[in-house]
Parts: sequence; structure tokens; C-alpha cells
Amino acid sequence: MKKVWSRFALIPLLAVSLTALAGCSGSQNAAKEGSSSGTDPITFSFFGADTSPKWNGMKDEIGKEITKKTGVTLNAEFDVSGGGGDDRIALMAASGEYPDLVSPKANISKLVDAGAMIDLTDLINDHAPNLKKLYGPYMNRLKYSNKDQAIYVIPTYAGVGQKNFDATGGFEIQHRVLKELGYPKVKTLQDYENVLKTYVAKHPTIDGKKTIPLTLDADDWRIMITVTNPAYQTTGASDDGEYNIDPKTFEAKLHYKRPVEKEYFRWLNHMYNEGLLDKESFVQKSDQYKSKIASGRVLGLIDQEWGYLEAENALKTSGKADASYAHFPVTLSEEYKDHSFQDTGFMSGYGVGITESCKDPVRAIKFLDFLASDEGQVLVNWGIEGKHYEIKDGKRVIPADVLEQKTNNATNFNKTTGLELYTLISGHYGDGVKDPAGNYYTTKFPEQIIASYSEPEKESLKAYGVKTWKELFPSEKEFDVKPWGAAYNLTTDNESSYNVTFKKTTDIIRKRIPEAILAPTSNFDTVYDNMLKELDAAGAVQMEQQYTQLVKDRVELWSGKASK
Repeated sequence: MKKVWSRFALIPLLAVSLTALAGCSGSQNAAKEGSSSGTDPITFSFFGADTSPKWNGMKDEIGKEITKKTGVTLNAEFDVSGGGGDDRIALMAASGEYPDLVSPKANISKLVDAGAMIDLTDLINDHAPNLKKLYGPYMNRLKYSNKDQAIYVIPTYAGVGQKNFDATGGFEIQHRVLKELGYPKVKTLQDYENVLKTYVAKHPTIDGKKTIPLTLDADDWRIMITVTNPAYQTTGASDDGEYNIDPKTFEAKLHYKRPVEKEYFRWLNHMYNEGLLDKESFVQKSDQYKSKIASGRVLGLIDQEWGYLEAENALKTSGKADASYAHFPVTLSEEYKDHSFQDTGFMSGYGVGITESCKDPVRAIKFLDFLASDEGQVLVNWGIEGKHYEIKDGKRVIPADVLEQKTNNATNFNKTTGLELYTLISGHYGDGVKDPAGNYYTTKFPEQIIASYSEPEKESLKAYGVKTWKELFPSEKEFDVKPWGAAYNLTTDNESSYNVTFKKTTDIIRKRIPEAILAPTSNFDTVYDNMLKELDAAGAVQMEQQYTQLVKDRVELWSGKASK
């Protein structure tokens, strides 16, 4: 049953320690609307399902400024295991002890079913003008489902009006590799393989250690990013998580069933048997993966930049920017197009919500509203005027010394300044959106992106005749906008048979795909084909039918045709 906050509601309050979920439990002490206001000091507990290794308790420069403007300090805890908050949020739902604010990602249904989440609709309407302005025509996309049209989270993982000016994923190759080989063509899997194979033959060791042509991160859910998702990227399909969705009928099927994807995994099997794929790919942890990258001896990756950015920043800090990575849209053959930039429209889904344990929901929503304001957006994205940016001829500009720190010492720079630490705390504008003064809200726009490239990056881009990595990829203009957004953030009923079957099929995939890749070449087909049979035996067909209906329901909800 959902919790609806109103001006007459009493909100339980209990201060508990960070070790007790950094949250508030169901005490009989109550706080009413207006119990705190303005910038009176208040601390909210917060749990985020992602890791945030640079978080330092809002003691960074931007964090202090946010507290100065709002009076709010976050006593925040983040999932350090990399498990997406699964265990911690399950414990919250079972115990009834919740933080004031929570970003549960895919686990939102657990908290909704437990009655933990407040319907934010009235709070937004009454106290959050900046959030109302931000979401404008997209309010339907904030609703939980056709049957339950409450707003439980403010979407934070997608910026409103987002325009992608650069590529940060695909297939990666070190700049020094490209330079030594004369900046070869990299369009197909064969091209990519040839580059790695040629370079490792010339340089079997780097800094006295064995060269690694290609490594993958299959630690828990990361297997989707570096191992399984590239199967559809290389074969002309769009990112919808575990499914391929027919754009006309909305029929959803596990993307592994596409015959052409089998050929991608066959290529990985070939890479393994040729000694070009790191033999530790399926046993190493994410920290070990990043440690190898930071050593400079990994020639190639198949990843999203956020998955290895910490290690790449370490390379730049240690003077090894030439061992950082270029991005390419690699496909099985040139007949396929990489769909990385297919437009999803505004993607609702994962975000931040207020729990029924929150000591002061009005202050909480006002805090989130400040972060979504013009002032708040400039602060979290650009920093403090005179310290992190300047105004020249009416335009925000990052001074050269600040930009140098941001580019080559990013880890320490972000931790001390707080830049990039607060974007996912509340709703925000996307890259490419301008404020009323005509300046971009974020620092990710063409001129600034180009200025932020390292010298080796600039050399590689010039050699390929482009100014940004995105120019190498098929444009969003080549594809239709997806009416369901991105299906990977669809909410499922926590109690349904769907989740049970999905867990079974996920377990099968995460076991059998590595087995197929690591199998002798002669056994690959048997392992892969048996996996498909095993999936159907576990109930995949019915699960796909259920997901098809979820996709259709979202299209109906987002179109505004769903019954209210």
C-alpha cells in the first residue's frame, strides 16, 4: 500500500546511526509540515544503490555551499559492494527501517510494496516549482505504473533534454597502440582483433609485466556491460537490457535468442582460444579489473567509460595519458549499425524518493528542488564562481589551471571540489540544455568537451578526421525515437512470477555465457544452444510475454492514455 503525504500526515521520526541503515525508523515522535524551514540546519539520512567512492560527507567545496544555501547536510551511505543495493534495500523492506531519502534504482518495487515510499505528487505541486518546471510535459513519465499513478521517485539517471555530444562507450583501444600502428581502421570485430593481435606480438610485455590484449569485467551485474550487452551493440540492435524489442509490435524476447548474437559470443570464444582474452576475465573482481587498467598494460576494453574512469584518471595522473582509451563503434561486419545513440526521449525510471520515515518531507522536497533550480544546477555542474569557473563576455568559462586539474587529476579534483558528486541526488537538465542566460547547464558541450581532451586523445581524433568520438558513431538522426524509452528500467511487480523466472534466467545466462566463451572451439555451439533450451525450460517464453505487456503498458502510460 502506498504512503501518501498530506499536510495532516504525521511522519515517524527516529534518529539512528549509520550502521542501522543510516535511516529513520518508525518512532512515534512526529514532525509536522513546517517543523523546520528556511536554512535552519537539518541532516537527512540517504542511501544510494550505486557506489560513490569520492563522497566525503559534503565537506567538499560544493557540498559546503549546498549546505550554506539550504541548511541541509546528507548523512549518506552508498552501496560499496557494487551489487546495486540489493541486499541493503531488501533488509530495509524487511525491517521497516528506512533512511529519509533513498535512491534504490531497480529495487524501487521492494520499497513500494513495503509501504516505504511517499507519493511525491502533492509535495512537488505545492513545494517544488523548479522540479515542476524541469519535468514540464514529462510528468506522466514520473508515474509508477498504469495501476498506481503515484510518483515515488524523482528521476535522476537521465537529464531532461539530454543531447549526447560525445561517445563514452563502445570498443576501446589505447592511444599509444593506435599511434604506433598508424591509426588503423577500426570498424569491425576483425579490425579490432587485428589491432590487438599486432601490437601484443610487438610488445608481449609492458613495464616488465605481461601485456593484456583484452580484459572484461564480469563481476556481478557488470557482466551485462562488458560481456553481454555488446552482443546487441555489435549486431544492429538497441539497448533494452536483457531484451530485444520489436519496434512495431513491442514484442520482447531475450536478446540472446537473436541468431546473429551467437556469432558475437563465438568471436569472444575465438579471442579466448587465441590467447587474446584475459583468462581472468570471469573470475576477477571489479577492483582487480581497474587495477590492471591503471597499470597501463591493457590494450583494449569493451566497456562504458564510467566503468573504468577511475583507472583511466589514475593513468592520466601518473603521466600515462597515452595509455588511456579511444572509443570505436565496432560491429560484427560493416552491414550493421551501432545503435548507441538511438534516442529514447526523456527516460524516467531510476531516481530519488522520500520515505515514510522522513523527519520532514517538505524540507526534503525543497532541498531536492533547490538542486534542480537554475542556481543549484550551475553549482553542482560548474562549481563556485571565481573558484571553479569565471564569467567572460556573459559566458561561463573554466580557467586553464582549473581545466588542467579537472583533466589530468580528476580523482582528487572531484573529491575536493565536489564536482560530479551531486548530479544523481536530484532531477537535472541534460547536456546541451541552456539556462535563461544562454549558458549550458552542464560542462559537457562540444567546445568544453574538446578542450577537456588530453593531448593523446586530440592526436587520435585528428588522425581519424573528427573532433569528438561521437562523430565516428551513427547519428541519432539515423534511428527512430523509442516510444518506450529504455526498457531496462521498467518496474516489475515485486511479488510476481516474473521476478522469480527472471532470476532463474539471469543465473543461467551468467553461468552459461562464460562457459560458452571459455569452451574449446568445437564445444561452443553445444554449450550455447543448450543454454537457449535451458532458458525456455526455466519459463523464458512466459516471462517474455509478461515483459511485452510491461512495454505496452509503459507506452500507454507515457502517451497519457492510461486510466487515472
